[in-house]
Amino acid sequence: MGDRTGVEIISTCPQSSDLAPADYARRVAEVARWSEAFGCTGILVYTDNRLADPWLVAQLVVQATQSLRPLVAVQPVYMHPYSVAKMVASMGHLHGREVMLNLVAGGFKNDLDALGDGTPHDERYGRLVEYAYLILRLFQGAPVTYEGTYYRVAGLRLSPRAEGVAGPRMFVSGSSEAGLGAAVALGATAVMYPKPPAMDPGAPKEVARAAVRVGIVARATDEEAWEVAHARFPPNRRGEIEHELARKTSDSVWHHALSALAVRPGASAGAYWLHPFHSYRTFCPYLVGSHATVGAALEQYLALGYRTFLLDIPASEEELSHTSVAFEKALGERRC
Repeated sequence: MGDRTGVEIISTCPQSSDLAPADYARRVAEVARWSEAFGCTGILVYTDNRLADPWLVAQLVVQATQSLRPLVAVQPVYMHPYSVAKMVASMGHLHGREVMLNLVAGGFKNDLDALGDGTPHDERYGRLVEYAYLILRLFQGAPVTYEGTYYRVAGLRLSPRAEGVAGPRMFVSGSSEAGLGAAVALGATAVMYPKPPAMDPGAPKEVARAAVRVGIVARATDEEAWEVAHARFPPNRRGEIEHELARKTSDSVWHHALSALAVRPGASAGAYWLHPFHSYRTFCPYLVGSHATVGAALEQYLALGYRTFLLDIPASEEELSHTSVAFEKALGERRC
């Protein structure tokens, strides 16, 4: 079914800020193994000023699994493009494992200010294109000489080079015009933060592939699923205040777009639920309901042209099992 539909499911790694240091490495390995066992092809590893280095976390993922591909978030302010290319090549050289890149322009102004980066939003995407272009050039094998607006190199050669490892597949947020333009320029997968299926405009026609970022709580019945969802994400006034503060300090188009949706905190539109986002517990919408209800919503997103699903951090192995059943309903057989 996977080859016929071209659908892929990517999970998300736990954040170091959510767990005690003594527990974090074990939890990363657990979630990575669960994700691989249910057929997810990759796992997103976050980066920001608060979190453990994503490359060290990606190493934990690789050590715990046989084929799961880390989707590592990279931010130009944190690391030179040559260092990123070398990390990808080294993962291939040491482990024979492909690494994908989630290209992050940066959304929280306080993080960027702390790093001394005052680059405006759209210009950051221009820098991101140049950054990614240089990474891809390095994988072509020949020494690279390049003079751009943001980066200059002379006779730079990538080493080590793993046999059979091409340039990394790239993901870019496609919520803003600048982000979508970057995805088009790089041939990258555009990551979208979807509206309810009936309101969503669908996958952008300009890109070859588009992903939706969603969490899922599915159970045998709608009632059971909502009971689990409300227990996991109870009302949280402090979280709502933190969300509002984050909204004011973010220039991410997707963050403002989700915040402005008419589906307000505590409300839902069918399976679609924004309460975890509005209470600062996660950064994406949720689909909640029976396997059939969630499966129907997933089927609608498929009809809208989305072929990649980036799932939120799985709460448990059981959660991935129920998510798998929902995808069965949408696709006709087990896929996640």
